[in-house]
This record gives sequence, structure tokens and C-alpha cells, in this order.
Amino acid sequence: MATTLLIVLLVIACVALAFFILIQNPKGGGLATGGASSNMFGVQRTGDVLEKGTWVLLALIVAFSLAITAMSKNSTTSGTGSKIDSHINKTAAPSPIGGGLPAKSAAPAAAPADSTKK
Repeated sequence: MATTLLIVLLVIACVALAFFILIQNPKGGGLATGGASSNMFGVQRTGDVLEKGTWVLLALIVAFSLAITAMSKNSTTSGTGSKIDSHINKTAAPSPIGGGLPAKSAAPAAAPADSTKK
């Protein structure tokens, strides 16, 4: 339940961050200009608020992502009942025929050196 809430908050923060970035007025102009000569929002004041908001939203996204990761690693997924989880969690059983590891064969004898030199 808490993970789902954090995921929803993460999505909202991502959409808000995209909105904040789109309405910023970078050095060449942006959506906040409203036209060639009109200045609807007051560029300097709006820029400060939008820049601070962008940093705050970025920090929230990082915090939400880390919290979701930490919560998902702590939760136990063995109760999900999926085939993949059961296959991963299944331990390897020893072979009923022949036991465990194969017997090591003796090292091959060293080949005699070639005594015919040319």
C-alpha cells in the first residue's frame, strides 16, 4: 500500500517537474514569454520561483525513488506465487544417479619429448 502511494507521488512529481521545466524562460525565451514583446509573468521573479521549484521537485523525485527501492528490497516476494519466483527460489537438488560432483580423472601422462632433432 505504501509503495503504491509512493509510486503515485513519484508520477505526480515527474509531471510537475516536466511542467516546471516547460514554462521556464531560459536565456533565449520559452513558453513564459507569451509572444515577442509581451511579458506576462515577470521573467526574473518567475524564474527564481520556477528554478527553486525545479530543484525541490528533483529532490523529491530522488527521495521517492530511493524510498521505493528500499521498500521493495525489504518486502518479501515469496508470497506472490508466480512461476518465476518459485523457479528462482527453488534450490538445486542433487542428482539421484551418480551422486554429486563428477570424479576427477587422472591427469594425462606427459608426452615424451621428441628426441629426433634436425
